[in-house]
Amino acid sequence: MRKAFLLGAGLGTRLQPLTETLPKPLIPFANRPLITHALDHCIQAGITDFAINTHHLHETWHKFFPNRKYRGANLTFFYEPELLETGGGIKNIADWIKDDPLLIYNGDIITDLPIDRLMTGHMASNNTATLAVQDHGPDLRITVDGHRVTDVRGLINQKEGTHQFTGIYVIDHEILDLIPSNKKISIIPAFVELINQSQLGVYHVKGHPKWLDLGTRKTYLEASLALTPQVSKSAKIHPTASVQNSWIAQDAIVEPGATIKDSILWPGTHVLQDAELTNCIVHTNSPTSGVHNNADL
Repeated sequence: MRKAFLLGAGLGTRLQPLTETLPKPLIPFANRPLITHALDHCIQAGITDFAINTHHLHETWHKFFPNRKYRGANLTFFYEPELLETGGGIKNIADWIKDDPLLIYNGDIITDLPIDRLMTGHMASNNTATLAVQDHGPDLRITVDGHRVTDVRGLINQKEGTHQFTGIYVIDHEILDLIPSNKKISIIPAFVELINQSQLGVYHVKGHPKWLDLGTRKTYLEASLALTPQVSKSAKIHPTASVQNSWIAQDAIVEPGATIKDSILWPGTHVLQDAELTNCIVHTNSPTSGVHNNADL
């Protein structure tokens, strides 16, 4: 399996105002674009060709990846003038998929779950699709019996789910026959049809691998600060400024006497003299001054 589809077309409404200038998968995480963590994870598992769907601020992707390459892997962008949702997005790249199996990966998660085992397990099965699930999490909407999915979102037997969907799954090209063309549609109806055909399998994620959904400001900040924050080498931090447990991206400027605590400074941002920031995300190029707590600036 050499192809993956990264879902990058969402509007990122829960992350506003952070997504007013960048698509959600391109916001900085650990001082580099969020999507590069997914790309690295997939490349490590053997993926060489990526499709990425785009919509909001779609031209920005080409600024980040002008050569349509990342670490030698090929990137093909599919612009959706109108959002097609997950099912429509997959159908839209049918010519690119051809007859190949495909790994699908949400563009706003950080995880180290063993996707190589997911892919190997799927290829050894007779399933048309295989979902990576875990038996814990805040959103148990998948019902599992052994190695089969028996319900999604209670649409079949209206019972509570047993597992959390990780946003990562594998499909064979036959699933395309279950998705109508030129239509905005979720992948869920196709999953329901596969359940009825006993063709929707699961890969049980063992233990507690890292799995972070960065869909909200709160989870974005928490996930960032759970790592070991770093100051970019190109950032300019005045010796009298105090930076505590904060991510400071490239070309950021922090003036004398400023205090930055438990915060994130995006590339090129500017914190003025004696400013005090706690639990803040500085994401605009307008110079930041004053005292702020839990703010987006």
